[in-house]
Amino acid sequence: MITWGISANSHDAALAVFNNDKLEFASHSERFSGIKNDAHLNDKLIEYARQWGEPDEIVWYERPLVKTMRQIRAGQGFNFRENNVNHYLRQYGISAPIRYIDHHLAHVAAGYYTSGFDTATCVVLDSIGEFDTLTIWNADKKGLKKIYSQRYPHSLGLWYSALTQRVGLKPQEDEYILMGMAAYGDPERLFDDILNDFIKLPNESELLHIFSDKPRIKFKHNLHRGCHWWRPDLTTEQDMFDIAAATQAVYQYVLKIISNWARSKSPSGNLVFMGGCALNCSANGSIRSDWNNMHIMANPGDAGSAIGAVLAYKKQFLDMPDMFTGYNIEREYPVETALQELLTTGIVGVANGKAEFGPRAFGNRSLLADPRGAHIKDRVNEIKRRQQFRPFAPVILSEHYSEQFDGYANQYMQFTSRCKNPNLYPAIIHADGTSRVQVVGPDGSGIRQLLEKWHEATGCPMLLNTSLNIKGKPIVNTVEDAVDFENKYNVKVF
Repeated sequence: MITWGISANSHDAALAVFNNDKLEFASHSERFSGIKNDAHLNDKLIEYARQWGEPDEIVWYERPLVKTMRQIRAGQGFNFRENNVNHYLRQYGISAPIRYIDHHLAHVAAGYYTSGFDTATCVVLDSIGEFDTLTIWNADKKGLKKIYSQRYPHSLGLWYSALTQRVGLKPQEDEYILMGMAAYGDPERLFDDILNDFIKLPNESELLHIFSDKPRIKFKHNLHRGCHWWRPDLTTEQDMFDIAAATQAVYQYVLKIISNWARSKSPSGNLVFMGGCALNCSANGSIRSDWNNMHIMANPGDAGSAIGAVLAYKKQFLDMPDMFTGYNIEREYPVETALQELLTTGIVGVANGKAEFGPRAFGNRSLLADPRGAHIKDRVNEIKRRQQFRPFAPVILSEHYSEQFDGYANQYMQFTSRCKNPNLYPAIIHADGTSRVQVVGPDGSGIRQLLEKWHEATGCPMLLNTSLNIKGKPIVNTVEDAVDFENKYNVKVF
């Protein structure tokens, strides 16, 4: 039985292929089309997926009729034809029977069924899914039970996207850039203004009583179309940094309230955090201490629901030791050649094996560099055509993590840590002194072998690791993409 899970026709489309209960393939559509955050499927992606056979069934990541009803309420018109999934899939020659899963249920299933937890409390926080914007669940082997739902237009995700647009960035795409900008601003300058102008919370005397019933995070405005109208007097670059800093601080403040309430309702003390907001690694660490254990899937946004929709439909647990599920470049990992290039020039690209599923590269589609160079950060930002303030992440041998960093870290860069020796590694330290660390255990992977050789040669246990792409373009997918990257940007890619 071949089952395809699909998240598409909105933004950042993805497709996952299951052969019975085995996940064979999962990838973002953008990797095959070359269009960043491509909302739609494409023939190249579908052709690659068909190597496992024609789909016997499709599991779709949301309920289009309910979505249409919400769009009517939001003033977006009657979009039933645009939301007709049968019609949409027929454009790509797909005619298998379709099953539909609630949007937030697909998020929960992607997180819980890959977490390894027997029991967990699950928080889903995103812009919007049908009507839901925040849901909290208790999960065990008997099933997934929703214990709280917050609905449109009261959305922390929409609010964060609106402020992303307010500082001149692209909403639903550049939220991670706002997160990086926050380190250059003063969060206190506009914290009260942003909190009081947008969000309605109970006062302190009401918190204990009201929050025992529900979190009650309400918004004073419908921010679906942004907030360009807010504070037109703020126009300078520093104003934008201060807006970003206050937005991040308010988000963390509200996230903490949600986490506290969810923890009070949790029988296990295990948290699964999903939805696009779970990619905010700067905030994730602020709630980690609330929980015994915490799991964030490497692809917690809508694209990850291509997997989650199938798991929700099948009620199936899935062992996912890594997220290398994409297009396969079948060649040997370039440990020695990459090492020599790093020792000679300090920068090398790797495009090898199965591509990562998610927005981050973990070693198979990575641009790697020596983290010790004073000018390496500027060189890599120049290669990637990014703003110079943008930070980079380190990838480190797990046994050396505690020597170099304080705080939480995992294999998927879901938290930020503080470096103990920032003067030694200037290329991977952000303006606030933190780093989004990827930890690699003794798993025998190519990136592990390269790190071991690099450490042996230099005494340095880490490398700068960023995705092999430039700003506004998808991560390299194929050999042809890798050759094109090497020729255009003058970086050796092996």
